[in-house]
Amino acid sequence: MANSKSAIKRIQIAERNRLRNKSYSSAVKTLMKKYFQAVENYAAAPTTDNKAIVEKSMSAAYSKIDKAVKRSVLHRNNGARKKARLAKFLQKVVPDS
Repeated sequence: MANSKSAIKRIQIAERNRLRNKSYSSAVKTLMKKYFQAVENYAAAPTTDNKAIVEKSMSAAYSKIDKAVKRSVLHRNNGARKKARLAKFLQKVVPDS
């Protein structure tokens, strides 16, 4: 248990930051899953609507990853690796795009 006022404050700040980091991490994972699903749907039925959905979901995932890196939730190399993974998945499933 914390023995000083400053230690109590640090515990509160750490908890606040933990919850913020958790929400960013969760959002990144969710957007990546949505992107992978969109790419699979596009590979199964390559229409312009599905292509637009893929591009929109990729943009959203990239944006959230960049924001997480900017706020030091993710290390910049980890963010770059996640973005490369997204791009590589699209190239593997749909080589012409």
